[in-house]
Amino acid sequence: MGIRLLMYLAVILLGTLIGARAKINKRLSGRLGSIQTACLLLLLLVMGIKIGMDKDVIDSFFSIGYSAIIISIFTVGFSILGVKLVSGYVTGGKS
Repeated sequence: MGIRLLMYLAVILLGTLIGARAKINKRLSGRLGSIQTACLLLLLLVMGIKIGMDKDVIDSFFSIGYSAIIISIFTVGFSILGVKLVSGYVTGGKS
């Protein structure tokens, strides 16, 4: 597990260095958002497949689903509240 964590951190550091130092083509720079969205959707698809293959998760889906919905609602709600509270300080009061 420790090696995977180091690998993830190394990949993030490499991406940061590439973004800060390298001159990325404007065409690629404009598509980074689309590439990021596509990768996120692929990650969610793979996670869904893995969840669907686990019979224990499927059998207890409703009890897990109820807890997940409650946690998700509170996470989104407090995230929005946190952004609203902090955004004034970060942007210097500008909208």
